Amino acid sequence: MHNFQIYFLLFLTYSCLGWIMEVIVTYPDTKKFVNRGFLIGPYCPIYGYCSVAMILLLNNVKSNILLFLLCIIVCSIGEYATSYIMEKMFHARWWDYSKHKFNLNGRICLSNCLAFGVLGFLLIKFMNPFFFKIYSALSIKTINILFYTLITIFIIDSIISFNTIFKIKNLSIKYKNLDNTSEIKDKIKKMFYKNYFSKRIFKASPEFHKEIRRRFEDFIQKIENK
Repeated sequence: MHNFQIYFLLFLTYSCLGWIMEVIVTYPDTKKFVNRGFLIGPYCPIYGYCSVAMILLLNNVKSNILLFLLCIIVCSIGEYATSYIMEKMFHARWWDYSKHKFNLNGRICLSNCLAFGVLGFLLIKFMNPFFFKIYSALSIKTINILFYTLITIFIIDSIISFNTIFKIKNLSIKYKNLDNTSEIKDKIKKMFYKNYFSKRIFKASPEFHKEIRRRFEDFIQKIENK
């Protein structure tokens, strides 16, 4: 249990560091702060679970070249799988690399894979030994307090965020029996632009926002053409 708690803290640590990196990388384009990721808190879980996967699978790899290549593979599989699963769940893409060279179905691209390979290498060689040493030095009581507090916050955050996304996705089903177009537009507008959680998700993922807008414009058009 103690090891699981430490790995969960590592998961959150790398999720937070990934979130910080995402915010910094997107700032030159947006010129403003954007809370990246679909959760409310300052973390991107994809970075966390890919990092923990690399730690568990690659920590004993001795060859630097092999380690770099394996980091690319693990991260690429993680990113592709996340993109595929989220698209199947929410019927919309959260990112699209179709305009990048050497991409695979728009889910991963060569430049990102190489960047994640470098980050994974640095993680295994330098970052994880540092953080693991810090967490391992904490008392069991401190670890328990951190673990139960943070995992409770994370679970609540996940429930709220997933609930919001599913509400957005299912709006067309919810209002399919209404004939009043203006009423539907008002309800959708309220959900999209007056709901804090919806606005945050749309800002975090322009691709998801674009797909949802297109879907509901088509939905409204069908109603108006009845």
